[in-house]
Amino acid sequence: MASRQRQVQTEERDHVSVWERLERPAPAPRTTLTPQRIAKAAVGIADAEGLDAVTMRRLATELGVAPMAAYRYVTGKDELLELMVDFVYGELDLPDGTEGWRTTMRTLALRIREVLLRHSWVTRVTWCAPTPNQLAVPEAALTALDGLGLDADTAMAVYGTVTAYVHGAVDSEVGLTQLLRVRGWASREEARSGLASQMAWLMSTGRFPMYARYIGEADRKDDLLWQFETGLDCVLDGIAARLPV
Repeated sequence: MASRQRQVQTEERDHVSVWERLERPAPAPRTTLTPQRIAKAAVGIADAEGLDAVTMRRLATELGVAPMAAYRYVTGKDELLELMVDFVYGELDLPDGTEGWRTTMRTLALRIREVLLRHSWVTRVTWCAPTPNQLAVPEAALTALDGLGLDADTAMAVYGTVTAYVHGAVDSEVGLTQLLRVRGWASREEARSGLASQMAWLMSTGRFPMYARYIGEADRKDDLLWQFETGLDCVLDGIAARLPV
């Protein structure tokens, strides 16, 4: 009978999202473990050692609890990842939208970049079930776009375009950081020195005159924030040009 009861409870957990379960009244606490503590510890491991280092056993060790303790809150790695992503997006200070759609979208993009660079492993998460803090981001963006004459599909496409730019730019920054670490280079300047002979040969072929011009004339090669903001403004200019008059 007890075995059958456990089976029913397990099946119920498998069909209910972690967020719905966490909204239910909490049982009498048996430990100091909470979803927030679990997420914070897991994010700390991922920040320090990468996403692959996050396992339920390692998490239990970090929290100082029995290996099965976290399963009171999450059914496994997938739900743990949801808690982690939600924790990270919870760090976002969302704009209130009172300064207009463009300022709101620009501020949102800059703040998402900051969070993603702080937790670069998030860029490896190709899919995750929606979480409350994650959904708060498009909610804020769509609220800012409301009233501009855009239909629902176009408004979501605008939001998706901005966030696609953010993620692409952050992926590039994270990739460069990883390259520096793998090659043992301390800075972008050191990376350029390490690649100098290879780049010199490539430029000497004469096949890349515009890139050679960039190398010789560009003054903001290491100003990643300026590069990000300039690209972002180009995206926002394009959106502005398509808005209904």
